[in-house]
Amino acid sequence: MPLGLHELGGTATGSHHDPHAVLGAHEYDGGLTVRTLKPFARAVAVLLEDGTEVPMEHEHDGIWATTLELERVPAYRLRVTWAEGEESVDLEEPYRFWPTIGELDLHLIREGRHEELWTALGAHVRTLGEGPQAVTGTSFTVWAPNARAVQVIGSFNGWDGRGHAMRSLGSSGVWELFIPGVGAGAVYKFRILAADGTWREKADPMARLAEVPPATGSVVTASDFEWTDDHWLAERAASEAVSSRMSIYEVHLPSWRPGLSYLELATELTDYVREMGFTHVEFMPLAEHPFGGSWGYQVTGYYAPTSRLGSPDELRHLINTLHEAGIGVIMDWVPAHFPKDEWALGRFDGTPLYEHADPRRGEHPDWGTYIFDTGRNEVRNFLVANACYWLEEFHVDGLRVDAVASMLYLDYSREEGQWVPNRHGGREDLENIAFLQEATATAYKRVPGIVMIAEESTSFPGVTRPTDVGGLGFGFKWNMGWMHDTLEYLSEDPVHRQYHHGELTFSMVYQYSENFVLPLSHDEVVHGKGSLLRKAPGDDWQQAATLRSYLAFQWTHPGKQLIFMGIEFAQGTEWSEQAGLPWWLLEYPLHRGAQQLVRDLNALQAEFPALYQRDQDPAGFEWLIGDDAGHNVLAFLRRDAAGDPVAVGGDFSPSAWHDYRVPLPEGGSWLEVLNSDAPVYGGSGGGNLGAVHAEPLPQHGREHSVRLTVPPLGAVVLVPERLRQGRGGAPSG
Repeated sequence: MPLGLHELGGTATGSHHDPHAVLGAHEYDGGLTVRTLKPFARAVAVLLEDGTEVPMEHEHDGIWATTLELERVPAYRLRVTWAEGEESVDLEEPYRFWPTIGELDLHLIREGRHEELWTALGAHVRTLGEGPQAVTGTSFTVWAPNARAVQVIGSFNGWDGRGHAMRSLGSSGVWELFIPGVGAGAVYKFRILAADGTWREKADPMARLAEVPPATGSVVTASDFEWTDDHWLAERAASEAVSSRMSIYEVHLPSWRPGLSYLELATELTDYVREMGFTHVEFMPLAEHPFGGSWGYQVTGYYAPTSRLGSPDELRHLINTLHEAGIGVIMDWVPAHFPKDEWALGRFDGTPLYEHADPRRGEHPDWGTYIFDTGRNEVRNFLVANACYWLEEFHVDGLRVDAVASMLYLDYSREEGQWVPNRHGGREDLENIAFLQEATATAYKRVPGIVMIAEESTSFPGVTRPTDVGGLGFGFKWNMGWMHDTLEYLSEDPVHRQYHHGELTFSMVYQYSENFVLPLSHDEVVHGKGSLLRKAPGDDWQQAATLRSYLAFQWTHPGKQLIFMGIEFAQGTEWSEQAGLPWWLLEYPLHRGAQQLVRDLNALQAEFPALYQRDQDPAGFEWLIGDDAGHNVLAFLRRDAAGDPVAVGGDFSPSAWHDYRVPLPEGGSWLEVLNSDAPVYGGSGGGNLGAVHAEPLPQHGREHSVRLTVPPLGAVVLVPERLRQGRGGAPSG
């Protein structure tokens, strides 16, 4: 089969868009023409199944050819002699194999509907053929629709991709090549020839493992992990998150205890979280990122767990261990933007591919990053499938979606003239809204019992409403308003707090507009904001007491709770991802006491469903005293599904209030099941000796009330004695 110099030359340099049309075996005049590219070989022969060796002749610039008098393409190999005097080696020919990706996959990719995209694109170790003819290697597939040519380069070919040029699979924009003999652990990239004639070396967008930064290569990987969390997944699928208990411990894994691997964390973190009584951990982003100081929020490998802490299967082991201990796993997910690193997603095939071409939509002015073009089918699919990937392949129980507000508005962080209105003339980003709806709907459809959580800081309507009624479809939304208002209140001198009382109570005005998580996240203890402990005025004791009272308020307020690591033991300095947590502080009573309080708050919440069961039901909350700004006091009632009450009183002044009358819904003995001022927590010991008696004395429209000692900068929790009869419970301190 004669070919022109143009085709032969393009094949020899690895710049042919379809090298399989030149190389491999092709029918010609009743026989077969076989070609291979071996530019440094001294001699090459075709080795047939029966052992026959047919010499090949050098045709052009490293291309060897021969003709076989056969009617069908055999499962041949190549016998190559590289240098005179050396023994020949037998090699498999990459260009004799059919595409490893099917037409249905390509159709779904074009349509943006491939919900298991990670099974079609990327690098996959596989065996083709059966029996003695079986060949094991790695199939490589990548989406690069505007490329002129694509090569696979890596540790297996000396980073010279001329002999491993990929074939274009037409209008899908996908390129494919199966390379025999390449297995798990091989490092690779794609070398892409752009329309401008420039070659670029790019990491695989679909890589499921990457080199440890600062190295940037993708790594072929295969999983043989066996999950043992079936019971957990079944219980998760049968539960309803809104009415379930959710106490979340946010963790930056590399700095929780610096130096620990996924395997070591599986023991140490699991034991700690279980001992503390949290129901969930939330991992700050674990997708691969080049700069550790970004904490994972500038992602380059969306499908690759960071290799800093171990392998993907070792991360699976960590999650499996947490599940076996009854602890859920939420992971931060960052679809809002990605960094501009030359070797990563940006200008992937020489054109704006994953990002918007117009910088008014494609570049983030605050973060110096690119913004995904979710209006493009394949890009939207890349992200939706990525959400499913973490939920399905790693059994993650939920995704907390970062920076949702930046995705909802075209004018986010932009001045007049720096943004383009949507087709209706508005500021809403309709493409991103549609993407978020598809991501949440697809995740909930495919993976029963998971939660999708939005970090959304504006009043955008319907974040947690179903998509079929126009909502974004999230299960929960971070209540940034509650966080900012209450922290602003705490920063005031107690003398002035009476003028800011509404900042404590305003959250209940909108509590039932969305399903809320109350976050005290890493964002509040970095960038010069100081630690949570130091946000309040006063000496060490007053600051610790204020923090304890605030945490008690958070745990008893409607909504799910989240705190960042270190807050539970009153870390005194701002968090540093390089220094890690100052665990040595637990040698001191104030810090040990704060930790004990959080442990007891979790136990109390687990004992009394009123503290979580009706978070989003107005019948689950009543103000007992909401307007006593002069004393800096508030009191409220929580009720569970059966109507059983828990009463909470809080004092944010440094003065103790004695004989403070508080209305209660029923008479009789009420137990003080928690007092944040108890000595065990580092408090002064002010309180009610473990119990109070509600008298038939009307107060604030109720038939009964009680004389209460409300400790300084303290909170107390009361329950009817009848709820504790016959069973144990959380300590009162």
